[in-house]
Amino acid sequence: MQAEKLKVLANIFGDHRRTGNEFLFSCPRCKHHKLKLSINISKDCYKCWVCDYSGIGLRRLVRRHGDYQDKKVWSQLDATFDLTDLEKLFEQQEEKEQTVNLPEEFQTLTVPSKSIASTKVRNYLARRGVTDLDIINWKVGYCAEGDYEGRVIIPSFNCDGYVNFFVARAYVDHWRKYMNPRVSRNEIIFNELFLDFTEDLIIVEGAFDAIKAGTNSVPLLGSTLSKRSKLLKQIVKYDTSVFLALDADAENKSYDIISELIKYGIDIYKVDTRGCEDVGVMSKREFIERKDQATLINSENFLTYQLSRV
Repeated sequence: MQAEKLKVLANIFGDHRRTGNEFLFSCPRCKHHKLKLSINISKDCYKCWVCDYSGIGLRRLVRRHGDYQDKKVWSQLDATFDLTDLEKLFEQQEEKEQTVNLPEEFQTLTVPSKSIASTKVRNYLARRGVTDLDIINWKVGYCAEGDYEGRVIIPSFNCDGYVNFFVARAYVDHWRKYMNPRVSRNEIIFNELFLDFTEDLIIVEGAFDAIKAGTNSVPLLGSTLSKRSKLLKQIVKYDTSVFLALDADAENKSYDIISELIKYGIDIYKVDTRGCEDVGVMSKREFIERKDQATLINSENFLTYQLSRV
């Protein structure tokens, strides 16, 4: 069995050499010129001695870096690796890339302005704990007139840098808090341009939650993860570990998302948001503390998690 698995790994990572019970390959993360990725097939783990790219479960390496044939062979060698659900997910036809136009009246906050409207928006954002650096990172703007008058605009960019969605949140009293474009949310990943699916991904409900959650955070723009969504496909494709931080009153929806991700062998860390209305009202430090204490839920302990909800 080890010889067959080594053959798959060699097909993915190329030349290698043996040292004791481990095999050294070129690291796909840091691409160091020496063979620094140490793989122990019997212990089912890996570690790069340069960039610390590491983990338990060689299936993760195969899923992230192998082609379909590599995955198919590995699934026959590893009882925990099943291609059935993967094949069904990627059988779904890819939708045409969605783009939208920002409102004509959109004004950016990323450049200084002393206008009354700009000052009013900045004060609103400051009260919500949004910093000047956040404004720059998230390309935040506003509309002082037009259909989106009195709203903060947070744009989303696809991998090619085109706007594919935007959140329009009222910063003045208005009966309608949000007024987002009427386009599909399943066909986009909010700010995909700035996400790295080879790193841990934080999933929250709204854009302001994502700002507080920090780097590599993505809002669902709701509290559900559709089985048809582009976000689900990318998470599964890269076998991305997920930190799930939905509002405390969305426990059932958190369970649905966890159940869906577990089908594909994804590791999920559930962040405890109890005691707060949502992530957006937390301080960034508080969220980091809660994230550091998140509970790991994977295929091994999922049954225990299910029983704990009864």
